[in-house]
Amino acid sequence: MGSEDILPDYVAPDLRTVFCGMAAGPRSAELGLYYAGRGNRFWPVLFRAGLVPEPLAVGDEARLLALGIGLTDLAKGAWGMDAAVPAAAHDADRLARFVEIWRPRSLAFNGKRAAQVFLGVKRLGYGQFDHDGLPVWVLPSTSGAASRYWDEAVWRDFGEALQGRG
Repeated sequence: MGSEDILPDYVAPDLRTVFCGMAAGPRSAELGLYYAGRGNRFWPVLFRAGLVPEPLAVGDEARLLALGIGLTDLAKGAWGMDAAVPAAAHDADRLARFVEIWRPRSLAFNGKRAAQVFLGVKRLGYGQFDHDGLPVWVLPSTSGAASRYWDEAVWRDFGEALQGRG
């Protein structure tokens, strides 16, 4: 774990949504690519949930951005499994500034932990929430380590909502 960003933000003005994870996983940190872990469902579920018009794969961050979807993490300078990321690495203030500057039309958390830290709550369900007028979605983690909590239906609900916002 270091003080520099492990993965760059993929961001532009007026994105349909920005996905936010806790931190880069071990494989993502090694390769410098988002959601690169073996067994991670992120890239395949984007298409199945109707979030993108074509299947994407690890390394398609720029293509995803061109489709109006950005990527960031709550702990930019740390990597590892969510539970192993030290609390000192969590930067909810940076994420709040990020949202204020870039103004995505929604913010989607890939997993509960980053959302709990950002929203300042201990318990949180999946689905859509409002945060200061911004639609925030909390989605089941795509990490293979979180398989027992996987529910693709919430991702499909998000896909339908995002299509409605166009």
